[in-house]
Amino acid sequence: MSADLTREASGQNQQNRQNPSHRKAILEITGMTCAACANRVERALNKVEGVVQANVNLASEKATVRYVSGMVGVDALIAAVEKAGYQAREAVAVDEVAKKEARQRRERRQLTAFLLGALVSLPFLVQMAGDLTGLPWMMPPWLQFVLASVVQFTIGWRFIRGAYHALRGGSANMDVLVAMGTLAAYSYSSVLFFMGAHEGFYFEASVIIITLILLGKFMESRAKGRTSEAMKKLMGLQAKTAHVIRDGQVVDVPVEEVQVGDQLLVKSGEKIPVDGVVVEGQTTVDESMLTGESLPVSKSSGDRVVGATLNKHGAIRMRATKVGKDTVLSQIIRMVEEAQGSKAPIQDLADRISGIFVPIVVSLALVTFLLTWWFAGFTPALIHAVAVLVIACPCALGLATPTAIMVGTGKGAENGVLIKGAEHLQALQGVNAVILDKTGTITKGEPELTDVVALGNLRKEQLLQMVASAEQASEHPLAQAIVRGARQRGLKLQEVSQFEAVPGHGIRARVGDETLFVGNKTWIAMQAVNLEPYLPAIDALEGQGKTVMLAAKRGRLLGYLAVADTVKETSAQAVAELHQMGIEVYMLTGDNRRTAEAIAAQVGIDQVFAEVLPEEKAAWVKKLQQQGKRVAMVGDGINDAPALATADVGIAIGTGTDVAMEAADITLMRGDLLSLVACIQLSQATMRKIKQNLGWAFGYNILLIPVAAVGLLNPILAGAAMAFSSVSVVTNALLLNRWRPKVKSKPLIRTHQAA
Repeated sequence: MSADLTREASGQNQQNRQNPSHRKAILEITGMTCAACANRVERALNKVEGVVQANVNLASEKATVRYVSGMVGVDALIAAVEKAGYQAREAVAVDEVAKKEARQRRERRQLTAFLLGALVSLPFLVQMAGDLTGLPWMMPPWLQFVLASVVQFTIGWRFIRGAYHALRGGSANMDVLVAMGTLAAYSYSSVLFFMGAHEGFYFEASVIIITLILLGKFMESRAKGRTSEAMKKLMGLQAKTAHVIRDGQVVDVPVEEVQVGDQLLVKSGEKIPVDGVVVEGQTTVDESMLTGESLPVSKSSGDRVVGATLNKHGAIRMRATKVGKDTVLSQIIRMVEEAQGSKAPIQDLADRISGIFVPIVVSLALVTFLLTWWFAGFTPALIHAVAVLVIACPCALGLATPTAIMVGTGKGAENGVLIKGAEHLQALQGVNAVILDKTGTITKGEPELTDVVALGNLRKEQLLQMVASAEQASEHPLAQAIVRGARQRGLKLQEVSQFEAVPGHGIRARVGDETLFVGNKTWIAMQAVNLEPYLPAIDALEGQGKTVMLAAKRGRLLGYLAVADTVKETSAQAVAELHQMGIEVYMLTGDNRRTAEAIAAQVGIDQVFAEVLPEEKAAWVKKLQQQGKRVAMVGDGINDAPALATADVGIAIGTGTDVAMEAADITLMRGDLLSLVACIQLSQATMRKIKQNLGWAFGYNILLIPVAAVGLLNPILAGAAMAFSSVSVVTNALLLNRWRPKVKSKPLIRTHQAA
């Protein structure tokens, strides 16, 4: 991971990078009850001068605001939210313990309010049961009035207050419907009471509706608390303490107090506290929480170690290089949290509907009241109108999408897939073409030198020494393989001057007194070298899946070297899985066609774009898009970044370069293409849940509002149905927690027990 990933994890998207003046703030919002509330807060924030874009997530109760630095600050954003009638504060660093405690306090308040309502509702339920069984029992009117007043203006006051703020702000939300419905029943009954009536009251409607809605909110809150299970698991990976060496003494301190530059002692069996570099000792480290690779990795002086990984064997001394919010684990947590708070495009329809839904429902309730009064009298009209108001609360509509997104992105993190936003999760399920880079994506990206063919009087060792000397300044995997091969053979490399890399072709470098050209056939042919006599032998090597690098000077071919990159063990299976899903698979590489086709044949890819220059990769993505395909590009190198940014979904292999991960929408932490298959399956599963939830939320209102309007649903049953609707949507989203990849892949997150 890297500084670039840090910027991504802290919310610096592509537009932010192009606009340095843009900043991102995350606000925690309290007081929202439905989709209309979220829309209202979003509108209020977007109206603030200097705000570029604001998104509000009802399920996570957070607003993500991108704004222009210098034009507006966080205080002004908070003031806009408070003016809209809600409370806000800037989100602090993720602290699952504090969040859990706050959620538990809120749930205790909700439970206390519900229990009070249930206690008051009990005599009303007994009274209703008596009417149904023919054994009437009636509370004195004054007692009914007192009990209903307690519920209406204590635990029910939150709805009245919320309705007041909403109406004052020029909008309407769930609170408006609940307040109107319960106050109508309560006020009508109160008027009868003060007129001296002894029956005909509907106090029980307001009392039981409020109680049932509170029960639904309590259950909804409990269920929503389970949508962030992945965050809890990620937080659980962090070490709690660190052995810091100060003044020659080992002192145990909380991991939060470790500073950059501190020397730390990590014993065998302990978690590495923070990111750093080994300065003394040797060990093996289990990095499966990052890579999914179960085999421990050897570490010695100078090697990098990552916080929350497990030191398996041997004590080491390390120097802290990244602490707190800058560690890899903190970056991952921040990225997942922001993805969970993002908004999927499919939610736009629900947002537009919820923005006008409440006024429409109020109008329908008024029409129901007038028509029923005309045909059946005032009392039935009031009851029917109250039922319409209560049954139509748009809570489920606002929760349908964000709850599924929260669970889906969390499951992605558990399985080694970091998704930067809900829009990418949605886009992935519609992909029907996948372009795979070859080196480091299909193959391991760790090629080995296999053949050295020297021509003329030149010996193999001389050729290899010259080529490796020229290539030692290059970062290309093939160049590094040649350098590695030379050093393994004990060859001493020469100093190089005037090094120049020509992307897609090769290099030019001055070794000693000679200018050496190393690269592919095209590059060497451009140096006026006749390759005709050597092509059969070169083609034979390429036919074996090897990449051939040619070396020349002064218009004469000195020889050629072959490098082979082995295919990853799971690449063929992943390609087969993609084909079974109906997805076309392409391979895109700068390598020569014969080598590319040999690799493609090994993994079952039959469509190959070979000898593609780096600047041409994005053009190939566009070409497929112009054919009507929705394209996902998977790569791991700097040369892949433009193509990743051009694709409908850019997917970076996590073992690749930081630039690729920065340009991508999704990062596969394992570097395993089976993770790509799992990611697509997760996207499809999440979208199914969203569609189910939206179907339920819309269908529920469309079907039950007419039922309530004609009097087939009394207000109390309407309240129960409304509460059930919200809980059912959240519960359905939570079923995603049972999702498992349908591929042979291991879970990413493992909880290590320190010895």
